[in-house]
Amino acid sequence: MDIFAPFHEAHPFSPFVVGQIGQSLDGRIATLSGDAQNIGGAAGLDHLHRLRAEVDAVVVGAATVLADDPQLTVRRVNGANPARVVIDPRGRIGGGGRWLNPDGARRILVTSAQTGPAGCDDIIALQTGIDGFSPSQIIGELFQRGLRKILIEGGAITLSRFLQAGCLDRLHVVVSPLIIGAGKPSLELPPIERLSQAMRPATRIFLLGGGEVLFDCDMREGQK
Repeated sequence: MDIFAPFHEAHPFSPFVVGQIGQSLDGRIATLSGDAQNIGGAAGLDHLHRLRAEVDAVVVGAATVLADDPQLTVRRVNGANPARVVIDPRGRIGGGGRWLNPDGARRILVTSAQTGPAGCDDIIALQTGIDGFSPSQIIGELFQRGLRKILIEGGAITLSRFLQAGCLDRLHVVVSPLIIGAGKPSLELPPIERLSQAMRPATRIFLLGGGEVLFDCDMREGQK
């Protein structure tokens, strides 16, 4: 099975959105203190970079930029760097961060302001609602800018909002062989009363190496 076949088979005239999360066996992405280093092994990192190489844009929230200062580039595999998109409704990130590195990739800020930091190529100015920006509106704005294949990389709250809004075509969950115990959960969704209300996507499983397992979930199939 080809992990990336759904990317190549996606409809050419509509957005294709994939979410990605790396977690422990017990569904954690960090300790309670916020330590998230080395949850994923080499195989999981390779897969993340392949994902970036397959998409036109990678999206993260302001909290991820502030906590991790990610580069959001393709370094471990061959391919072009995707556009880097940061969602920052409250203007928290300021003018720093490696996402602004001048390496030729587009740098896009989603914000409620009309201006952005130096080095930002484009501003998507949106109005915030009770739960922040509309995920579907963000996808629509990116699609209008020619960014069709979109990766929602993090963090957990950002990914959860796109999942809850029904904006994901696929969800990639990479599970690493460690148990953290108390820690930050990989997804934060509203509670349900019955298991019949749970999402049950059609899922493929891939062994990545080093004990890491990828769950490739088709969020458009197998929900009933």
